Amino acid sequence: MDEPARGDGWAALAAWAGVKLVRPLPGGHRNEVLLAERAGVPLVVRRSVRPRAALEWELDLLDHLRGCGVAVPEPVPADDGRRHVDGVLVTGFVPGRYPADPTDWRRVADQLAVLHAATTGWPQRPGFAASGALLAADRGGDVRLDAMPAPVARMVRAAWLPVQHGPRCVVHGDVGPTNVLVDGSRVTLLDWDEARVDVPWFDYAFLPDGVPTPWPGGRASLHAAGLAWETATCWRAEPVYARRRLAELRRHRRDTGA
Repeated sequence: MDEPARGDGWAALAAWAGVKLVRPLPGGHRNEVLLAERAGVPLVVRRSVRPRAALEWELDLLDHLRGCGVAVPEPVPADDGRRHVDGVLVTGFVPGRYPADPTDWRRVADQLAVLHAATTGWPQRPGFAASGALLAADRGGDVRLDAMPAPVARMVRAAWLPVQHGPRCVVHGDVGPTNVLVDGSRVTLLDWDEARVDVPWFDYAFLPDGVPTPWPGGRASLHAAGLAWETATCWRAEPVYARRRLAELRRHRRDTGA
């Protein structure tokens, strides 16, 4: 396959000599993510639109997590040692498959518990805000409650209220099948673009029913909080998806009272 056209946005990739783009990878709804290779070694290239401070926070976090036994992508520095260049980051390619059964998802839940325990008290990502802060504030990260109709913003905040008790720690923020790879007993969490500090329960909101989690409450309220977060964080960045999640939240509230 021919190398995809780089365009001006990929000019920074020249900082990694010999890296060639191959094809787009699944996911990457807000950032471009491509498979690449250098001297026959597969790599992953991501172009982020996050401010520099938010990117540095993410990379510092991943360095910390690797030391705590959490499997995360390994960064490949640019030839001059920089961790990212104009929003472009390069990491090693992670082998594995998507979670396929309850055993896989139990391993995911176990890995999330390690993440949360290893980051209790971690500083908030620059420019982001936890759900608790957003009960009063209007903006944080991709959330713009002031851009939503007032009744929708009230519904979102009401769904977050039941999950506010518990420790504050880093949450991955987007634990879906395409952001997790399983290789034997190893579980690797990918795409930390939406990570922030919050209560840990959001990371369990969409795990399959029947998979045990540390969340002490009912699954209905947890699921509602997760739907509300996705509605809020995607309202401007992915409006079609956000409206779909809002419709799910309304149905969920009607059916369960959560």
